[in-house]
Amino acid sequence: MREVQIGGLVSFTTIDYPGKLAAVLFLVGCPLRCAYCSNPHLLSPNDGEYDPNRVFDWLKSRVGKLEAVVFSGGEALMQGDVAIEYMRRVKELGFNIGLHTNGFYPETLARAADVVDWIGLDFKATREKYPDLTKQHIAYDNMIRSLDTWIETGKDFEVRVTCDPRFITKDDLLEIAEILRKRGVKNLAIQKYIPHFESDDNKTDAAMRNQFFEDAEFKAKIGSGFTSVIWRE
Repeated sequence: MREVQIGGLVSFTTIDYPGKLAAVLFLVGCPLRCAYCSNPHLLSPNDGEYDPNRVFDWLKSRVGKLEAVVFSGGEALMQGDVAIEYMRRVKELGFNIGLHTNGFYPETLARAADVVDWIGLDFKATREKYPDLTKQHIAYDNMIRSLDTWIETGKDFEVRVTCDPRFITKDDLLEIAEILRKRGVKNLAIQKYIPHFESDDNKTDAAMRNQFFEDAEFKAKIGSGFTSVIWRE
């Protein structure tokens, strides 16, 4: 069996798994090509830069010091059962397992559900805007299936929306929040878009990026019906 391919590692974080001290492993490969991607070097399913056995040995040394290991990307589930088996090995060390996912692989997520303890699921835009943002016409429907699949597990999660003003408006965000409320989602994270690779003919400015975070009435509307709404700036 091919080994898991790891393209990056963060040795310590307090924000990537709510309430737990964690490390993050970034797996290579992603089926989407989002305009605001902050990790474009991880998109192609090439060989990773980190030896998975050495990473595993390092994780052994963090037992008792860290509480969780988060698998991110790219899209970690693109590596399928190879990624799930590595998660299982890490979990056997005593860590909680977190997963950041774009939801493109609902069947793989279902297979991972007995290993993964918490997920952060990206809800990127309205259905109409998803293809333009992700360059995939099935990404929205797959994400919704992943959301419903995870809800059925009863395990903890948050849904995350990155507010790139080129692809999402305040009305869009209200629409997304209503979809999530109807599904019983309790934890929502609204993330400020940070420009990394904007082209000269499609730039944003600070006012465009800040509009979601500076309107108290709008934020109150979004927050209604959720247990927790985090505004990440």
